[in-house]
Amino acid sequence: MNMVDIITKKRDGEELTPEEIRFFIENYVKDRIPDYQASALLMAIYFRGLSRAETFALTEAMEFSGDVEDLSDLPGVKVDKHSTGGVGDKTTLVVAPVAAAAGVTVAKMSGRGLGFTGGTADKLEAIPGFRTRLEPAEFHRQLEELGLAVITQTGSITPADKKIYALRDVTGTVESPGLIASSIMSKKLAAGSDGIVLDVKCGSGALLKDLAEAENMADLMIDIGRKAGRKMVAVISDMSQPLGRAVGNALEVEEAVQVLKGGGPEDLRQLCLELAGEMIWIGGRAESFEEGKETARQVLSDGRALEKFRQMVRRQGGDDRIIEEPERMGSSRYSRDVLAGRTGFIAETDTREIGRASQHLGAGRLRKEDEIDFTAGIRMHVRIGDFVKEGDVLATLYGADSRRLEEAETILEAAIRISAEPAAPPKLIQKIIQ
Repeated sequence: MNMVDIITKKRDGEELTPEEIRFFIENYVKDRIPDYQASALLMAIYFRGLSRAETFALTEAMEFSGDVEDLSDLPGVKVDKHSTGGVGDKTTLVVAPVAAAAGVTVAKMSGRGLGFTGGTADKLEAIPGFRTRLEPAEFHRQLEELGLAVITQTGSITPADKKIYALRDVTGTVESPGLIASSIMSKKLAAGSDGIVLDVKCGSGALLKDLAEAENMADLMIDIGRKAGRKMVAVISDMSQPLGRAVGNALEVEEAVQVLKGGGPEDLRQLCLELAGEMIWIGGRAESFEEGKETARQVLSDGRALEKFRQMVRRQGGDDRIIEEPERMGSSRYSRDVLAGRTGFIAETDTREIGRASQHLGAGRLRKEDEIDFTAGIRMHVRIGDFVKEGDVLATLYGADSRRLEEAETILEAAIRISAEPAAPPKLIQKIIQ
C-alpha cells in the first residue's frame, strides 16, 4: 500500500477502503507522508467527495490518531457544542458559560480560523494571557472544579485532524462535506462528551451554501455521533450576513461580553439562547428544550453566565479585566469607514467576501505560518433590510496596514448590494433537528 496508489484511486473516483484511510492517517501523523502528497489527496477528495462509509472511516481514524478523553468519572451529562463555521460567529463565548452556569459540564474543544471563517481559539487568544492549550489532566481538573473549559487540541488529541485542518486552510480544500464532518466529529468524539449540539451554518458566509446542503451535513454528523453513542442535536442557522456586528477576534470577544452583560446584537443573543437551551436540555438540566431556553435566559439576565465566563478566563490565565476594559486587548493602528455609494435598502451581503476582507486585514490566515492580528477586523453598521442614504457608514475596517485597508474597502464595497426596493431580513433559525 502506498500514497501514490491511494491518491490515484481517489482521483479516479473510486471508494477508499477503511484500511487505506487508516494507512494515510497513521503515516501522515508520523510524518512519513509529506504535505504535498496529503494536499494531493485532499484535493482529490474535494473534487470526488467521500461516501458515507469513507467519512465514517476517516472520522474514526482521526479520532483514534491520538489520546481519547475519558470524562466518565465526572458527574452528569458532559456536553460539547460546535459550529460548522461562519463570519462573526462568536456564539461559543456566550453559549458555553451560559450552559455551564445552568449546571451543565461543558467540555469544549475549539478550532482556529479556517479560510474566511473565524475560529474560537483565535478569539480567546485575543484575551491577553489566555491559554487555549491545556494538558489532559488540567482539562479534566478544570471541568471537575469549574464545569467549563474551552481548549484547542493538544498534541495528543486528534493530531491527524490538527495537521489536516491547517493544510486544508491553505490549499483550497475547506468546503468538502466529508472533510468538514470528519474533522468536527473526530474532535467532538475524542473530547469525551456525552452530548453534542451542532450549529450548522448555511448561506453566503458559510461553508454550506443552502439549506439542503446544511441538512445533509447535519444528518451525516448526527449519524456519526449516534453510532458512537452520543446524544445529538443540530440547529441550522442562517449565515447570509455576519452574525452580530463584529468580525475579527478582539472585536468579537468584546461583542460576546456585551451579550453576557445583557446587551449586544439581537440576532447573536437569539441564536445563543437557542443553542444554550439545547445544551441545557440534553445535559439533563431541563425537562424540555423550552425549559432549557428559559433557564438560559435566567442565567444570562442574572449575571451568572458572565461570572462563569470571568472564572474561565481567569482560570485559563487570561486577563479578566477585559470584561470592563476591552481596550486591554489592544487597538488597530488604522481604521477606515466604508460608505454607501447610493441611497436605498441593503438587499444582499456576500458574507464570504466580508469574511475574506477581514482575513485580508489580518484577522485570519492567508498562509499556514501567518500570525493573527487580534485587533484587525470589521464592524458592520448595517443589516439586510436597513435603509441607507448615500454617504452613510456601512462598515468600519481596522488593521495595522493602511494599504490592506484600502484593498479590504474595495472587497467590502463589492460585497454589499443596495437596492431601490425593500428587502426582507433572512430567517435566523432555519431548522432544528433533535
